[in-house]
Amino acid sequence: MKLIEGVMYQNNAPKGVDPDSIYFVQVDATKCEACGSCEEVCATGAIQSINEDGIRQVVDPAACMNCGQCLTSCPYGAIYEGVSYVDEVFEKLKAPDTIVVSMPAPAVRYGLGECFGAATGTYVGGKMHTALRQLGFNYIWDNEFTADVTIMEEGTELIQRVQEQGKEGARPLPQFTSCCPGWVKFTETFYPDLMPNLSSCKSPIGMLGPLAKTYGAHETHTEAKKIYTVSIMPCIAKKYEGLRPELADSGFRDTDATINTRELAYMIKTAGINFNSLPDQKPDAVLGDSTGAATIFGTSGGVMEAALRLAYEVLSGKKLSDPNIKVVRTHEGINTADVKVPGFGTVKIAVASGLDNAAKLCDEVRAGKSPYHFIEIMTCPGGCVNGGGQPLDPEIQASLFRSTVAQINKRFRARKVTA
Repeated sequence: MKLIEGVMYQNNAPKGVDPDSIYFVQVDATKCEACGSCEEVCATGAIQSINEDGIRQVVDPAACMNCGQCLTSCPYGAIYEGVSYVDEVFEKLKAPDTIVVSMPAPAVRYGLGECFGAATGTYVGGKMHTALRQLGFNYIWDNEFTADVTIMEEGTELIQRVQEQGKEGARPLPQFTSCCPGWVKFTETFYPDLMPNLSSCKSPIGMLGPLAKTYGAHETHTEAKKIYTVSIMPCIAKKYEGLRPELADSGFRDTDATINTRELAYMIKTAGINFNSLPDQKPDAVLGDSTGAATIFGTSGGVMEAALRLAYEVLSGKKLSDPNIKVVRTHEGINTADVKVPGFGTVKIAVASGLDNAAKLCDEVRAGKSPYHFIEIMTCPGGCVNGGGQPLDPEIQASLFRSTVAQINKRFRARKVTA
């Protein structure tokens, strides 16, 4: 076990293993104080009490969506990660015949700075790219590139589904987004009948992995078998996604390793890199260019907004005077909106974060009562910026300390001295 940014990690880099058999998060029974915080935030019942003392455990990995919200909500630091590729990535960075490629998600650059003293939400994308070069990554490619690809693919698919309605073989509406691995697993596990409603698009990292070993290999004159792809995510569930057996379209594993924001910070610190003094650099152009639409993928409503921009312009034939469709942005709960498209009509959309809210929308669709054309789901509250692999919120343990002090003070104030 290794302590990384306040979280314990097992040095476990699985290959060719059924990801449904892996505990990506688990409770350390020796540290659990039976407070129940983890169970409160688990939408699937994967974490349960295992004895009369109230000690919790993830009882079945198949029921766990690997979101890690239990980990980030535990005030006692009792939950650890069961998979870490950090040591393997360090080894590959030193291997002379291995071409190591970085593939960071949009939300990482809004969380990484916190590990180096920056205020919450500070953008450090330029420094992140520089740090990756100093760590020894051969190519700095960017998941924002394929976030843009996702927008084009998912937006086009939505347009096609809308236009197909009433025709034989039409794909069903509403169309669900498909970029969040916790949400996709939730659908597969609890709502398999709604799988046809999921967009056929892979997630951005599901696209960038094979592109790295096909187009990227071709453009850099690199043998695909020498490329080692490292997915850098704000998310624990992306480690699950990277191990999915079907993600090998390039003829090789599309994603060789997945690390999260905390692990990247650990690597930077271990390498002795002074992160805050780094200049800003850009990713490599071959698979590194992106638009602002890709950046907003990190927040709940961002995928919806980006896809709607494309759909609006294709359906109406007009440019948006203001590309910001802020009505779809949401931090928590369910947000719904009607987006009027000239020459087409109204596109009804819903945005939800948190699987409890996802279940409500799924139940509507299953019952045939959903009025929507397009639904975005993010497993983590507020979206990827609050993913289970992001830096821990210091307020979680601070609130525990304040609560404990208040209880002690109350107990002592209750004492009365009598003659």
